Amino acid sequence: MRIRATVAAVSGALALSALVAPAAHADELVGDTKISNVVVNGGKPVVVAATGSKSVTVTFTATDNSGIAWAQPILYRGPDIDRAETGAIANSSDGTAKCTKVNATTSTCKATFTLKQRYNLINEVAGSWKVWAVVAAKDGDYVQKDNAKSFKVQRLSKLTVNASPEPVKKGKTITVTGKLTRANWDTGTYAGYSGQSVKLQFRKKGTSTYKTLKTVKTNSKGDLKATVKASADGYYRYSFAGTSTTPAVNAAGDFVDVK
Repeated sequence: MRIRATVAAVSGALALSALVAPAAHADELVGDTKISNVVVNGGKPVVVAATGSKSVTVTFTATDNSGIAWAQPILYRGPDIDRAETGAIANSSDGTAKCTKVNATTSTCKATFTLKQRYNLINEVAGSWKVWAVVAAKDGDYVQKDNAKSFKVQRLSKLTVNASPEPVKKGKTITVTGKLTRANWDTGTYAGYSGQSVKLQFRKKGTSTYKTLKTVKTNSKGDLKATVKASADGYYRYSFAGTSTTPAVNAAGDFVDVK
C-alpha cells in the first residue's frame, strides 16, 4: 500500500492536525475491497458556533472477501488531500476508525472528529469539505478514495426581528427591523452578514403558514429594515435561505396587535 505520513500546516491562526495521507492524489483499488454508505454528521451540514467545538461522526461500511483489517477516514477541505487547507484526525491514538465485524466479509466503521474555531476552522475554510478514506483488508487488498463523501461545514447564523409600533391601527405603517449575523471563527464572535437577501414574512393569527411579503437585503452591518401596512393581527419574521457557508435561519415571529 502506497501511503505515507504527512504533517500539514499553514500560516496564520489555523493549525492543522497530523494526517496520514496518500502518496498519490487519484483513487486507488487493489483487489475487491469496497467502502460504501459513507455518512457524515447524520447526513446534515456541520454547523459550528463562534466559540467552542463541534463533534462530528463519520460512519461507513467496509467489505472484502477476506475481512477488514483497519480503516481510516480524514476530513479535509481543498482540491485533494495533499493540498488540504485544513484537516482533522479521528479521536484515537492512531487515527483509525473503530470497525465492528458484521460477518466474515463486512464491517461497519465509525470515527469521531472535533472541529474547533481557530484550531482547524477559520472563516475562509467554511463551505464544501470532503472525506478521504482508506480501507485495508486482511489479505492485503485495499481501497483509497480521495473523496468518499462531500459535506458542508458552516458558520452558525442568527436572525432577529422587531415589528413596531404595537399595537397599531389598521392601515397604518409597521416598521420591521432585524439583524442577520453569523459566527466569525477568526475572532470568536458574531458579525453582521452583509449583502444577503432575506424574506420578510407574515403569519396571520390563527393560521400556521408564513407568507412572504417582500425581500430585502442586509446592509454592511447585517441590519434589515422594511415597512408594511397593518392589515390583521399576526406574526412578522425574517427568513434567510442560507448559503454554502452559512445555514438557513428563521427569526422567531414578532406578534403585532392590529386595532
